[in-house]
Amino acid sequence: MVEQFDNNVFKKVLVIVLAGGQGERLYPLTKDRAKPAVPFGGIYRIIDFALSNCINSGLRKVCVLTQYKSYSLDRHLRIGWNIFNNELNEFIENIPPQKRISDMWYQGTADAVYQNIYVLERERPEMVLILAGDHIYKMDYGELIKFHMVKKADATVPCIEVPIHEASRFGIVSIDNEQQVLDFVEKPSSPKPTPTNPEKALVSMGIYLFNTSVLVKRVIDNTKKDAVHDFGKNVIPSMINNDRVSAFVFNDKDNKPKYWRDVGTLDAYWEANMDLVQVVPVFNLYDKCWPIRTYHEQLPPAKTVFAESFPGGRCGMVLNSLVSNGCIISGARIEGSVISPDVRIDSHSEVIDSIIMEGVRIGKNVKIRKAIIDKSVTIPDGKQIGYNLEEDAKQFAVTKKDVVVVHKEQPLL
Repeated sequence: MVEQFDNNVFKKVLVIVLAGGQGERLYPLTKDRAKPAVPFGGIYRIIDFALSNCINSGLRKVCVLTQYKSYSLDRHLRIGWNIFNNELNEFIENIPPQKRISDMWYQGTADAVYQNIYVLERERPEMVLILAGDHIYKMDYGELIKFHMVKKADATVPCIEVPIHEASRFGIVSIDNEQQVLDFVEKPSSPKPTPTNPEKALVSMGIYLFNTSVLVKRVIDNTKKDAVHDFGKNVIPSMINNDRVSAFVFNDKDNKPKYWRDVGTLDAYWEANMDLVQVVPVFNLYDKCWPIRTYHEQLPPAKTVFAESFPGGRCGMVLNSLVSNGCIISGARIEGSVISPDVRIDSHSEVIDSIIMEGVRIGKNVKIRKAIIDKSVTIPDGKQIGYNLEEDAKQFAVTKKDVVVVHKEQPLL
């Protein structure tokens, strides 16, 4: 049965990527940019993962809804994702608030879709796939679409198991043996565990697949209520007793959760980057069958400069790290770190377990540990970051898990 609709079903799906989030918990990385535009993994932006999933899944009608500090995101989409052929009815369109329906900005995820009902009327898709632009994962949305159709669902919510102590950040989903959603509670203080494992909870991934007719009806109904206009808080819970809502559990062939990270906090963002530098990374960027696209500036290859290893000489070393194009590492030690394009690291400096973003200049005898250094920061000779958190907190952000964050272009003494 699946083969009968494989070739044509994707042409009937419109993707809406919600990319207007303010990202307060990622501040100061969101000081000058929207959360989906935050750099990740050296050369990428966070939104690249959702968009790459679309391309790899054969979905080529994509609308990106932007709002908050969208300049860098708009620019990235324009120069990095201009790959669609309009003559074949393919597109990726950046849509800021249009104020077609009201004078308000987007008031929530459901309101963002409601304010763009005009797009649905114009494109007339049979299904609408709603994605968050701020998660790191690989998903074949084709499998989700097939599941949705086989279940004859009105809406399908992809879900994943997470440790119970982390679950209060998400929407908690309860399902029956047929994977029908029985309950959906957004961000409860005491998450309900799964029936089979008291240490785990089943949570929503912030992805929703709707039949278009149902989506339009439910977001219109939601606007008539005095409530937060959000899919997780309002729309999905209200549908459970009125529509057929299924849960697509994001497991591998061994029935274990696949990789998915919500990088909405500084600690989660740092940890997800550190996942990439492991000897055997749990998230593989080198899978040729599932490439992650982005925009690459024309830069020369990365270069390391090694000098005499005897005492007093310079010896450069890079271990378990990602080093991007345009970097020059001159007699420095890099370990367990993500180094973005066009970074310079000078003699006798050390960068350990850190994320160094584009255009950073690190002087001589600098020591950096467990830090995030945003773009275009110049770190003077002899500076230490991450070794005295009390001193660091006087000028930098320090997270609950002791990650030191230096914001973009921050002047240092």
